[in-house]
Amino acid sequence: MSNDLFAADPAHRPYVPLAERLRPRTLSDVVGQSHLLGPDKPLRVAFESGRPHSMIFWGPPGVGKTTLARLMADSFDAQFIAISAVLGGVKDIRDAVVTAQVAQGQGRRTILFVDEVHRFNKAQQDAFLPYVESGLFTFIGATTENPSFEVNSALLSRARVYVLQSLNAEELQQLLDRAILALNDGHEDSAAVRITPDAREQLAAWADGDARRLISAVEVVAESAQAAGRDQIDAEWLETSLSQNLRRFDKGGDAFYDQISALHKAVRGSSPDAALYWFSRMLDGGADPKYLSRRLVRMAIEDIGLADPRATELAVHGADIYERLGSPEGELALAQAVVYMACAAKSNAVYNAYNAARKFAAEHGSAPVPLHLRNAPTKLMKQLGHGHAYRYAHDEPHAYAAAEDYFPDGVKASFYRPTDRGLEAKIQQKLAFLRELDAQERAKQR
Repeated sequence: MSNDLFAADPAHRPYVPLAERLRPRTLSDVVGQSHLLGPDKPLRVAFESGRPHSMIFWGPPGVGKTTLARLMADSFDAQFIAISAVLGGVKDIRDAVVTAQVAQGQGRRTILFVDEVHRFNKAQQDAFLPYVESGLFTFIGATTENPSFEVNSALLSRARVYVLQSLNAEELQQLLDRAILALNDGHEDSAAVRITPDAREQLAAWADGDARRLISAVEVVAESAQAAGRDQIDAEWLETSLSQNLRRFDKGGDAFYDQISALHKAVRGSSPDAALYWFSRMLDGGADPKYLSRRLVRMAIEDIGLADPRATELAVHGADIYERLGSPEGELALAQAVVYMACAAKSNAVYNAYNAARKFAAEHGSAPVPLHLRNAPTKLMKQLGHGHAYRYAHDEPHAYAAAEDYFPDGVKASFYRPTDRGLEAKIQQKLAFLRELDAQERAKQR
């Protein structure tokens, strides 16, 4: 039986969603997560140990979090209770407790699966604690968000975190074969639809590591082709039968911040190609260009700074141009800023100096401004010594009042240490020259 054929008559097909028909029934049926399910790997050991423990599955959508929880319940012959934190509340938790208590009275274990656990608030998450500690049920939470930030520390300390990964291209092709086989099952003699190799690759790319998305796409495309009387699904047909190709991009979640982080680090690492990739990837996924433009300005200030002040100018100009032109024309100005920033000399000297100065100021209280630096707009202030003996820098050689002290009395610190890269190399030389003038002036005053 060919893996490239679809049953043409959906009337002969059981009315069960393809995703449910393909749901693994045993651990060996699971596609992906070999880093957790391979021989001697953590989850494999947990399944084989006979001793379930509370855990949290952290990973993107469509990678098998619910499936693994169900398989664990089957493996331990445990009652499986599922709660959705999106739709559920404290009442659902109470009902689950009662159901688990009944099962415990019958000598049976319970696995309580909480999908999107990060959506429960602190009080709701705390409600699980006494029952997890007492062993009434084994808690399994699923989240697409970083549990370090979204799950209470008390609950997190009682559960082991397993990180699930998106399916790679090979795993998606394996799953695609299974989907095609399932759609063909029992209908070899029916009129069939073929999927071309290009279309197979495009389907896998469209799924973007999400098994559920791939399976749903296969089912939709097959039914659309049959309805249109097509005997072949090619790349062109996919473009018309699938919705716009959107990469996985959670504007409020970890995928968002991970990609922003990657863009920032590519710019910092002077990799214009990688920086353009992440910039384009975020735009492709639906990121707001205005948000990206603000982040670019921040990157220019933090990681390039005075080594090349033009980077900040280009970032600001890119943001202004985008405001005027909008998408897609204005995005080119932002891309130009990305490339320039990645290629520019790098310095975080101002960033470090600013952080050090803030810390120093917070720790050293409110030292009074020295009299010679105070403003003296009135006669009384002048009589009190405000501004007395202040040296006007422009009247001094090199427009610099050598050895003048601008710190409060008894306070001395050094924050800014320019690098030897870009413009800061010249700034470094200038400051060294001024320090030499200071030394010469102090020698005269001795």
